[in-house]
Amino acid sequence: MKKLVFVFSVILMAGILAVGCKQTKPVDEVPVDSDTVMVEPMEIDSTVYGVCGEGTAMHTLELVTDGGDTLYYTYQVEEDADILGGLMVGDRIAVMGKESEHGLVGKKFINLTTLLGKWTSLDKNFEIVEGGMVSSSVEAESNPWVSWKILNGHLLLNTDTFDIVDLGADSLYIENKTGIYVYKRAL
Repeated sequence: MKKLVFVFSVILMAGILAVGCKQTKPVDEVPVDSDTVMVEPMEIDSTVYGVCGEGTAMHTLELVTDGGDTLYYTYQVEEDADILGGLMVGDRIAVMGKESEHGLVGKKFINLTTLLGKWTSLDKNFEIVEGGMVSSSVEAESNPWVSWKILNGHLLLNTDTFDIVDLGADSLYIENKTGIYVYKRAL
């Protein structure tokens, strides 16, 4: 009987030790170096860039793309096509559109040549320059914009995303979740 109690207590102790030695830290955990940066996947830009061609007419845009191809987009201003900054021959244009059974249909056209230049408001004074750079003239600005790009029809200034509400020769209206911002420039 004493041997049976001894064997049972040894088995009980071995079981307690086995359960108590359970590893709580994952084995395959990879240490993160201080120079490692986690990045989110980039959003794919469906925008087509190019120059407005001489074949542009009332309801058709001839776009000579940056790759050298010539594309023809149809659009209906009365319906849902959004033309921002006008369509002038020789101007750089960003086009968001889709393919239909009748060819390419443009939904949003942004005149990048019109977008470039100096813009001012009560609290901001900046210049959008070609190549994705923004220069600011206000020294006291806490978070000046330093870069820009068009991504899927939206204007990105640094990491701020805006919808372009209106773009003219002397006015720029942009909107994000915090409000609408109005900028002017002298002609």
